[in-house]
Amino acid sequence: MTRRSEITDAAITTAARAGMRGLTHRAVDRAAGLPEGSTSYYFRTRDALLQGMLERLVERDAAELPPANRDLDGFADHVAGVLVRRLTVERERELARYELTLEATRHPELREVLIETGARVRGMIAAQLGAAGVAEPERRAREFIAFVDGLLFDQVARAGTEELSTARLRRLIRALLSALGA
Repeated sequence: MTRRSEITDAAITTAARAGMRGLTHRAVDRAAGLPEGSTSYYFRTRDALLQGMLERLVERDAAELPPANRDLDGFADHVAGVLVRRLTVERERELARYELTLEATRHPELREVLIETGARVRGMIAAQLGAAGVAEPERRAREFIAFVDGLLFDQVARAGTEELSTARLRRLIRALLSALGA
């Protein structure tokens, strides 16, 4: 892991625990166990740090996706496992993602990075759907991600009344893939 990755991971944790108001260069230094000024050295401004966080989130998302292939049942199983991990041991990652998404509504330059990084993830999902023979894979990828984001938000925000098990998530994702034409 690079020092930049170490810092952005600490920033993700800090944003999840303290919100955007608590996300400072100094707080990230403390969370990463680094000397004061380390975060500022790698990310001179708050905007640079926020952009670095988005890039790191996408890097971690990309590492979780399997290579595109025709096996949508395997893809559904894989995605269900990823979602369970994000709702349990990596819940902070999702909280930070929502913090950044809301922050981007007020900062056009961060919004641009959010759109660009989101396009990369949609492209990876579209490649999977296209390999499986789904018509209009780019459009279907947007729909798939919107559905998954809704599930995640519902669970992370604790708005839902039902905790989703791996088996239930797998069934929901497979049903969605069927509805998308897979």
